[in-house]
Amino acid sequence: GCSCGNKIHFDHDLSGRKTMLPVLPTMGVGSYASPGWLVSARKMLRRGELGEHDIEELFDDALTICISDQLEAGVDILTDGELRRQRFVFKLYDALEGLERVEPLRRGGVSGYDMAPHFARVDSLSAPDGLGVVQDFSALKDKAPPGHPLKSALPGPLTFASFIDVSGSSVSDLLTELVTIVRAEIEGLIDAGADFVQLDEPGLTNLPLELAAEEAAAVVNRTLSGFPGKLAVHVCFGNNAGRPFADRCMGRLIPAIEGLACNQLVLEFANREMAELDVLRALSQRFEIAAGVVDVKNFYLESAERVAARIRQCLEVVPAYKLSITADCGFSALPRHSAREKMMALVAGTRLVRDELEGG
Repeated sequence: GCSCGNKIHFDHDLSGRKTMLPVLPTMGVGSYASPGWLVSARKMLRRGELGEHDIEELFDDALTICISDQLEAGVDILTDGELRRQRFVFKLYDALEGLERVEPLRRGGVSGYDMAPHFARVDSLSAPDGLGVVQDFSALKDKAPPGHPLKSALPGPLTFASFIDVSGSSVSDLLTELVTIVRAEIEGLIDAGADFVQLDEPGLTNLPLELAAEEAAAVVNRTLSGFPGKLAVHVCFGNNAGRPFADRCMGRLIPAIEGLACNQLVLEFANREMAELDVLRALSQRFEIAAGVVDVKNFYLESAERVAARIRQCLEVVPAYKLSITADCGFSALPRHSAREKMMALVAGTRLVRDELEGG
């Protein structure tokens, strides 16, 4: 059930339970900004200066901070911040067998995608111990307030494939292996009690392996098919060090996203000055929409009123009961002080619009 003007509407998690959320629920996309001490401790970790208990305490404390910042801001749906992963997808390659690391062609100068890890497929891919996302979610569930809605996000097969060279091997085999691995992780998240799961697919904006848009969408649908309840797909233009890596035209993505087998699309608009909102008229007929109304690729701090104005623009093309409020992408490319301020502005702006809906 739902009501645009009322405070509460019902959402469904993966188990079919009803979750009570306010109209225009707020959430992060996935990652959160690392506290400064965590950045320093990671350097110690790479040098082998921390023991097993030190590492456990390190990431446990980081999760506590992440949850606390979200609760202080008033975020409705919590994430674990992906602080154990470091850099969204790249840490997860450590869980994959059948890959060989390829040295980057550039190491000096500004950080960029050509410095990111790349891999070659040398054998069948597998993840014998899973990707670690289920364990991250379980830690979040243990620490979060009981009953608070939780979301878990993980990269999809296209995004994994974007950094894998398949020269001399089968593209079809690689994609099948990646779909199997990601599906197993989603099954584990459902078993662990995830409220809903989000598949992150920046690979849809910069298609890997010379795939056509419809072929790429079919890979995503193979990954999500058959799972019950709430599933989202986050389509991103890239956010490594706050930079995109793809043509940021939303219209060209429609053939790839209009047939996705999910409940919600998570899309970025703030860093594109809310351009192409009209694509949401048709998409919101089929999907719930989580609209990015805070720019995480910019140090500029939006006011609550600026956020509210962006939400009002979204409401011109999406019914309130189908709209969730989020940032353009994860907060990991920002310092924590900036991420906290932007998250607070996100919630404060949303509350302004909620008050208007209730008054109307």
